[in-house]
Amino acid sequence: MTAPIVITMGDPSGVGAEVSVKALAARDPEIRAATHVIGDRDTMQRAAHACGIDLPILAPGDAGDGIRVDHVAVDGLPGKFGVLDPACGEAAFRYIDHAVKLTSSGKAGCIVTAPINKEALNAAGHHYDGHTGMLAHLTGSKSSWMLLASERLNVVHVSTHVSLKDAIGRATTERVLETIRTGDRHLKRMGLSAPRIAVAGINPHCGENGLFGTEDDDAIRPAVEAAQAEGIDAQGPISADTVYHRAYNGAFDLVIAQYHDQGHIPIKLVAFDSAVNVSLGLPIDRCSVDHGTAFDIAGTGKANHVNMLSALDYATAMVAAKR
Repeated sequence: MTAPIVITMGDPSGVGAEVSVKALAARDPEIRAATHVIGDRDTMQRAAHACGIDLPILAPGDAGDGIRVDHVAVDGLPGKFGVLDPACGEAAFRYIDHAVKLTSSGKAGCIVTAPINKEALNAAGHHYDGHTGMLAHLTGSKSSWMLLASERLNVVHVSTHVSLKDAIGRATTERVLETIRTGDRHLKRMGLSAPRIAVAGINPHCGENGLFGTEDDDAIRPAVEAAQAEGIDAQGPISADTVYHRAYNGAFDLVIAQYHDQGHIPIKLVAFDSAVNVSLGLPIDRCSVDHGTAFDIAGTGKANHVNMLSALDYATAMVAAKR
């Protein structure tokens, strides 16, 4: 039997339960049966009611058609949507921790994460910058990377949730080179025999031969040259104001972004509802929706589940590639 894909429900006060219910209701019954939600049974039931979905909430081992929830009990949940609560941060952490244990032991094939709230997570005493840092810690990984994947544009970040000042310092030759290698390995795993990788510059016009900074020549260009020496089809540094347009129109399969906003802004412009957040460099597979908890609409049944469907499709492709 194939190990199921597991969805972590995310913050119980957010839209994670809604988008999970909607996405699973849209799947065929056999696919639905092979996907389990790790979260709170009552929250999932309330989400189903809010969305007008009458599929029963089942346990993972139950027979019949329904939405299977691997219930993780957490005391003190508010029992309503749209509130910031440390208990919800604790719950979000426990769902992810449980999912990591299942996936690490081979009992689950891939984790798909619904959104968490970083403020609630930290209020519960779990001091992470988000999912990626938490997963790296829980799996004992020294490094991890964020890939934003969409139909026409894919971006891997050298750094993510740090200040812009710190991001410039993190764009070392070693880190940029390892980011290129990581992106190349992933795309090859997903079926591209020779990925075409563009590396964005960090300064305007890549520094214009030192007029606007030397980081591109001192750190980024040597990383690209080292990747080329290893047989990787990498080009750069390429000015960030043109590289994404070129990649979107088919010139490259992947762009290496030097910092968070440099990669997120173009992706959210062209694939706001469909981009998938994929963690690379971990010993387990994980992808995620690329939106937040949306407390303002949680519980109304209005949350758009298209991004969750995209994440589930990508998770299915990752599991198939692993086999």
